Amino acid sequence: MPTMTLQIPTADGRADAFAAFPDGDERHPGVLMYADGFGIRPVLREMARELAEHGYYVLVPNLFHRHGPAPVIELPEHIGEEARPALMAQLMPLIEAHTAERVLSDADAYLRFLTAQPEVGAGPVAVTGYCIGGLLAMRTAAAHPGQVAALAAFHGPVGADGLDVLAEITAEVHFGHAESDLTPEALGELNRALEAAKVAHTSEIYPGTVHGFTMSDTDAFDPAGLQRHWDRLLPLLDRTLVSSY
Repeated sequence: MPTMTLQIPTADGRADAFAAFPDGDERHPGVLMYADGFGIRPVLREMARELAEHGYYVLVPNLFHRHGPAPVIELPEHIGEEARPALMAQLMPLIEAHTAERVLSDADAYLRFLTAQPEVGAGPVAVTGYCIGGLLAMRTAAAHPGQVAALAAFHGPVGADGLDVLAEITAEVHFGHAESDLTPEALGELNRALEAAKVAHTSEIYPGTVHGFTMSDTDAFDPAGLQRHWDRLLPLLDRTLVSSY
């Protein structure tokens, strides 16, 4: 399977990115995948490759490209709980500097770049994200309602901007929440807001999971949660993207 390291032109310089896509000369639906705060690393590359094997061109940008190429901070091979506080202390200033204005400016650049690739077809795209990347995926879908047909966010703070933003989303949505991140009451409030906004959606708590459950290089990893993520994500993309090609 072809993989590439790319440079995406943005308003604030070039963002490095990882891309994976199927072999052959056919064009494929595009998926913009936002990493969690720890960024592009082996586990994200593997997830992108796995998704690409199902027939998608997957682009994973370096969220914090203004601070240097990925990895922006030095990461251990396994991100254990003992290492997390020190890593988060380095990451939080980068997350706080990644303002909503920067997020939307980058999203414009990422989608423009993704849809211009010769391996990507002319139909709609999907955005997916993990942890903070789930919030960025949501902002991207809200800002590009005519272009983004599917939105998936996993253990992401999707309510951080308030629930009014849901009215801007026309994509079909899946939110996979960690049990430790969201109470049943908060889930009910979110799902009622999705219904009120007439957003086609599934939004559920993945049983027994904690924040970060999709990431196999962390103590939060839950194999059943990761599989459930694929079981939700792949049919969503098939419904919303494949039929357009």
